[in-house]
Amino acid sequence: MGSPEERFHFAIDRGGTFTDVFAQCPGGHVRVLKLLSEDPANYADAPTEGIRRILEQERGVLLPRGRPLDTSHIASIRMGTTVATNALLERQGERVALLVTRGFRDLLHIGTQARPDLFDLAVPMPEVLYEEVVEVDERVLLYRGEPGAGSPVKGCTGDLLEIQQPVDLAALRGKLEGLLTRGIHSLAVVLMHSYTWAQHEQQVGTLARELGFTHVSLSSEVMPMVRIVPRGHTACADAYLTPTIQRYVQGFRRGFQGQLKNVQVLFMRSDGGLAPMDAFSGSRAVLSGPAGGVVGYSTTTYQLEGGQPVIGFDMGGTSTDVSRYAGEFEHVFEASTAGVTLQAPQLDINTVAAGGGSRLFFRSGLFVVGPESAGAHPGPACYRKGGPVTVTDANLVLGRLLPASFPCIFGPGEDQPLSPEASRKALEAVAMEVNSFLASGPCPASQLSLEEVAMGFVRVANEAMCRPIRALTQARGHDPSAHVLACFGGAGGQHACAIARALGMDTVHIHRHSGLLSALGLALADVVHEAQEPCSLSYTPETFAQLDQRLSRLEEQCVDALQAQGFSRSQISTESFLHLRYQGTDCALMVSANQHPATTCSPRAGDFGAAFVERYMREFGFIIPERSVVVDDVRVRGTGRSGLQLEETSKIQSGPPHVEKVTQCYFEGGYQETPVYLLGELGYGHQLQGPCLIIDNNSTILVEPGCQAEVIETGDIRISVGAEAPSMIDTKLDPIQLSIFSHRFMSIAEQMGRILQRTAISTNIKERLDFSCALFGPDGGLVSNAPHIPVHLGAMQETVQFQIQHLGADLHPGDVLLSNHPSAGGSHLPDLTVITPVFWPGQSRPVFYVAS
Repeated sequence: MGSPEERFHFAIDRGGTFTDVFAQCPGGHVRVLKLLSEDPANYADAPTEGIRRILEQERGVLLPRGRPLDTSHIASIRMGTTVATNALLERQGERVALLVTRGFRDLLHIGTQARPDLFDLAVPMPEVLYEEVVEVDERVLLYRGEPGAGSPVKGCTGDLLEIQQPVDLAALRGKLEGLLTRGIHSLAVVLMHSYTWAQHEQQVGTLARELGFTHVSLSSEVMPMVRIVPRGHTACADAYLTPTIQRYVQGFRRGFQGQLKNVQVLFMRSDGGLAPMDAFSGSRAVLSGPAGGVVGYSTTTYQLEGGQPVIGFDMGGTSTDVSRYAGEFEHVFEASTAGVTLQAPQLDINTVAAGGGSRLFFRSGLFVVGPESAGAHPGPACYRKGGPVTVTDANLVLGRLLPASFPCIFGPGEDQPLSPEASRKALEAVAMEVNSFLASGPCPASQLSLEEVAMGFVRVANEAMCRPIRALTQARGHDPSAHVLACFGGAGGQHACAIARALGMDTVHIHRHSGLLSALGLALADVVHEAQEPCSLSYTPETFAQLDQRLSRLEEQCVDALQAQGFSRSQISTESFLHLRYQGTDCALMVSANQHPATTCSPRAGDFGAAFVERYMREFGFIIPERSVVVDDVRVRGTGRSGLQLEETSKIQSGPPHVEKVTQCYFEGGYQETPVYLLGELGYGHQLQGPCLIIDNNSTILVEPGCQAEVIETGDIRISVGAEAPSMIDTKLDPIQLSIFSHRFMSIAEQMGRILQRTAISTNIKERLDFSCALFGPDGGLVSNAPHIPVHLGAMQETVQFQIQHLGADLHPGDVLLSNHPSAGGSHLPDLTVITPVFWPGQSRPVFYVAS
């Protein structure tokens, strides 16, 4: 067995449609490979098959499928996988029983008062992941010093507690044995106040393991945070998914000789850090796949663009993931996936159901893209398997994809090229619907050509993908135009210029391995260990010493854990966080003091208070200085630097770039001659004027008219995006423009609702969504509303129009109106309508109104 430099390093992203393999081979050169994630007729496991193909091609030795692979030439394997996500979506996890404090058996079934789909006439009860419930006789209370109470004990938060009833392990034993006889071997243990007093859960866990349960998830270990409902859901998800992951890992191991005994195997977690194979758990694995892409552009684009904030745009076959990086990873600590609320650190990745495989529809006079997807099988119509028309088909009809650049892996026998004919035929059926509507509608309009229909769907898809980017930037106080768009994913390069133009960005950065950047991110990622514990201290000078002490203890835990994995102290760095909120509110922000060094009035770890106030003001537009700040959690993130060092640089080119061919691509205004270049033949210094296509083995990059691409020293593509030419919009019926503005106006209303919900104190607003947000025209007519309470939406237009008529010209910039009068459009007195007129410079009357 040679040194690591003489062996293969594999980084594999197993996505929903494709599996991408990035391999650093002996000698340092790179091999990349893309294959279908599911192809049961040809192989059982895509990552194993990808490794087999590269080893076979590089070593020149035939390696039959189905035979365990020799690992003597493999140094490491890193993987991001959707196994946990798919198991959660498809409800294919382990049989689980929930152990909960007596009296709370229905707590997770009841959940919160959240109503995610207010307009659904048949409201289903939320599904739970557990099959049975066992009530545990135990009770821990916050100590109140009431008569008859025993001596208090101190929890890890510092709160005084009363152990009203110890755990009755004898009574519990028989119940657990009954679960085993019924075939349940995985448990989620969720006891009241275990975030601060974990001893009872630990006693239950010890008993369960002694009895033979194969997996036990203690909520106090999975995520020790306040709020039992999300903590309970997270523990259930961990118990539900971890055995499934372990089975996949064991199956993956069996594909290799010695079950990968001497190979370093790491899996990507949802927080953007790698974890050893044995420590990869279900609650931290849901965003395992998308996280690799964020790490990829954070370690490449961000550095190459001089530290300018970056928006990651990962467009795949099924969906598009967008994220933001400005020097540190942005995490969320409570998010819902497949109807399950998880309380665990995850990269803040917004997903929209618009990808290359998203289906195209014409509904009620609007162009609609997704959320339904053609998937990997049967795939888009052009895959020759009878699939529906999709975004990929629209791009193919427009000439933006060239069948000759794709391998012949389509059709029933997986030996045919893409079929433009199938795309045109499928899209023609939709075009007939569009033109039939235009001819017979209330305002007859001119017919659209097939290319105009395809272009319309592409524009609507672009607008759908802009919505989550605006939510990550504008809704949080960031200017999207100040960012670089880092585009990756197999389908992203076709839409990058249009997305950047729509958001006012002037630079697009496309990595030379953009079609496999998630896999590259895995190769560049570091191993992470996090330590977190709850807290109930106020953020005041009197508590700073305690906070520093707790942070130091957690930092020591992280360093010890990483050193146990073989990292030296010089390879390890740590970052401290405090989870802060205003007293009496429910919106806590996890803040780092990286940009705020310690002062005489802060903890030694940094000025977390200044960081909190700055971020709160940026995200919500106000602060509450009269309220004290509370620390909910203390967290330290330890990082062991372990990413591969890639030394690839592009060769300098002196001559002009070689034009492979010239094709015809459709843009606004018609077809244009479009040169085609091969990425592998381009070198440092080459400049390409749009329109043109740049093709490699895994993606196609479209440089639109008015844009210019250049190859930088690393071989990446940097595109300078020209300003969009102004276009006149009149009152004629245009279903494409109507669909685009529908997305834009809805995006504004949704952002209003999101901020109102996050900053609210009332449970009615935070969970029941008992509010409404909408935009109104200059006459007070409703333009768009987010999917909020219907009764408000019916009354809000009357309320806005009453105020316009009542106040007339007496409306000025800065005015905010508050109304609840029944004769002024109010529905009932507790409903308060806040109306804000919006003025344009130089205009004396409002151009539109927003209300909530």
